[in-house]
Amino acid sequence: MNQAKVIEYEEMLRSAMLSNNIELLEDLLSDELIFVNHLGKWLSKEEDINVHRSKSLDIAGIEVLEQEIKLFQELAVTVTKVALNGSLATGASIGGEYCYTRVWKDVEGKLKIVSCHCSSSA
Repeated sequence: MNQAKVIEYEEMLRSAMLSNNIELLEDLLSDELIFVNHLGKWLSKEEDINVHRSKSLDIAGIEVLEQEIKLFQELAVTVTKVALNGSLATGASIGGEYCYTRVWKDVEGKLKIVSCHCSSSA
């Protein structure tokens, strides 16, 4: 694992979120995923993907503002600050700056997110 590969996978994730690519999200998220969203709610892989599948969240833009990557043998930790905008199924607009901390694990040559935490970044 190297920094370039992690950046490639982070970009694949961003692209999948923007295009609502469920198949790619399924591939990028570990079956053991634990995701803590910006509201503090714990989500499994299936719960996170269902947000995209149901289109209860439509992400229109994700701009990476800052990113730091730390490598640890078969793991990588990314801390990424983004400007995100979109809308909810109710029609309400969402947006702001958020900070994501992700743990990527190398599984047979492919990277998978095993843990993720999102918080508002004011």
